[in-house]
Amino acid sequence: MKKILVTAIVLVLTQFLKAQTDSSENLLDDVVVTATKSPKKMSETGKVVKVITKEQIERSGSKDLAQILNEQVGVTMNGATSNPGKDKSLYLLGATDKYTLILLDGIPLNEPAGVGGSFDLRLLSLDNIERIEILQGSQSTLYGSNAVAGVVNIISKKPETKQPQLNGLLTYGSYNSFKGNANISQKTKVLEYNLNYTYYNTDGISEAKDTTGKAGFDKDGFTQHALQGIIGINVTDKFKLSPYFRYTHFKGGYDADAFIDAPNTYISSLINTGLNGNYNYKSGSLHFNYGYDFTKRDYRSSYAFQSSGKFNHAEAYINQTFSKHIQMVAGLNYQSYTIKDVDTTNTIISPYISFFLHSNNGFNLELGGRYNHHNQYGDNVTYSFNPSYLINNTVKVFANVTSGFRAPSISELFGPYGANPNLKPEKSNTQEAGLQTFFLEKKLAVTVNGFNRYINDVIIYGANGYENLNKQHDYGVQAEVNYNNKNLQLSASYAYITGKLTDKASGKDTSCFNLVRRPRNAVKLFAGYNITPSLYVSTTLQVTGKRTDNYFDPNTFLSSQVDLNAYTLWGAYIQYSFLKKHLNVFVDVKNIINNTNYYEVYGYAVQGTTVNAGLRFKL
Repeated sequence: MKKILVTAIVLVLTQFLKAQTDSSENLLDDVVVTATKSPKKMSETGKVVKVITKEQIERSGSKDLAQILNEQVGVTMNGATSNPGKDKSLYLLGATDKYTLILLDGIPLNEPAGVGGSFDLRLLSLDNIERIEILQGSQSTLYGSNAVAGVVNIISKKPETKQPQLNGLLTYGSYNSFKGNANISQKTKVLEYNLNYTYYNTDGISEAKDTTGKAGFDKDGFTQHALQGIIGINVTDKFKLSPYFRYTHFKGGYDADAFIDAPNTYISSLINTGLNGNYNYKSGSLHFNYGYDFTKRDYRSSYAFQSSGKFNHAEAYINQTFSKHIQMVAGLNYQSYTIKDVDTTNTIISPYISFFLHSNNGFNLELGGRYNHHNQYGDNVTYSFNPSYLINNTVKVFANVTSGFRAPSISELFGPYGANPNLKPEKSNTQEAGLQTFFLEKKLAVTVNGFNRYINDVIIYGANGYENLNKQHDYGVQAEVNYNNKNLQLSASYAYITGKLTDKASGKDTSCFNLVRRPRNAVKLFAGYNITPSLYVSTTLQVTGKRTDNYFDPNTFLSSQVDLNAYTLWGAYIQYSFLKKHLNVFVDVKNIINNTNYYEVYGYAVQGTTVNAGLRFKL
């Protein structure tokens, strides 16, 4: 299988690259903001950044946020191909979702009542999103707690026209799935606004797997409403304020356990509001933001329960340019966490600073540190050291030596189940190295990098509740080839990731492979082509290697480790544009070969072939 894939990649690259001579954007000149909290060209940063562009999102058809993230190298989105309403888990570079920080327009999202404080991505609609930047590796110096494996920055749509513009999307397809989206926006000299609403409903499939096919398990549907409003006010030509408000509400069904049907339902909601502001001056800029998240969940079953939590984030930082060779970002961050029925608040106050040094010969260096004060466990410090060197403007070599941390969540410290107020932060040390080289007028990029990560004082839930007890060691390598031309886009990636947990619960160190539901090997291929200015086609192929899972048998009350089969998924997309691209119609087919002989989570069903058709319009 591997030989076939390699041969296919070589043939595709050889035939298409010879034929493509159109000008396109230089990949080295792509600008990202997440890597340094300021706009930087890819050539100027030694961090591994993956960008999902506006065009890629608009051509994603009926995919949701989890499915488009699942196509990226180094990312495994568990639940992406299961029942549409099933919970999703983000594994970045092999780490569980509690070690990845989710940002929305640069402001952290957090769910204090969630497991580990990780954020539920089902609360975000892809239709509100213009761009996504995935920053791999520890980023705690700039972003604080939870940024151990990396950061995912989700960037909202921005107004583009001086006149009011109405955009819309309608899709319908398998499982009686319907989505409707409407967006109106306008940008003037003083005021801009963006209003967005999405409705999504699907009958879904049974979450639990019916191995007999005759048990008559009921379908577990899913309904979502998502509303977003962002206003931009240009107080002066240098000073801008952007208040925002988002509300998401969804409900759906879920089953009792693996292979066990049940008429359970859940309701979840998110209120996300706040303010972004920035002031530009001659040698830099001042940025400040405030974010408030209120999440609420209501699970209705024989074990019904409710939970809710509030998260506040306030930050101010400056981007200062001392010269063309020296820049600095320095800031102060405050966060607070509260949950229902717990009469206490957790807070973290963190000043931080990073310097960016640029030389004329292609050498760049980032050096930074962060001090964190937590009102419960006390203090800890993180650092980052990131040199990179651009050789002849075609080869970039880079390295990262960083530390990170994850503060214990308020649920782990004071929640209703197994709380331990004496928990310490989980601390990480990560080393990364790699190179990126460019060909064909820098339209073709080849990236190879590896990482080695240790996490100490891992918080586990054991017989005595939550404890700092274990040590996690993960390492891996990934390679990616990207070609971006006016008419042709190609990408191919391979990731090998493994890890082990050192368990100290027995009083002695015992190590075992523990990356459950995460493959050691993953291959992802993509090809998109503009056959004519109006006709676009693309195809994807994902090969996910063998995995393991932990299964608790409710009949014997015993736990065991089970093997999960490797699987291959193939998808295709076709789009035709009318009326000067103001109207696009498309068909999106996922899992063309109808492969259902695998599990993402043992005992839970996956989707077969799905077909969705839709139209996207712009007035």
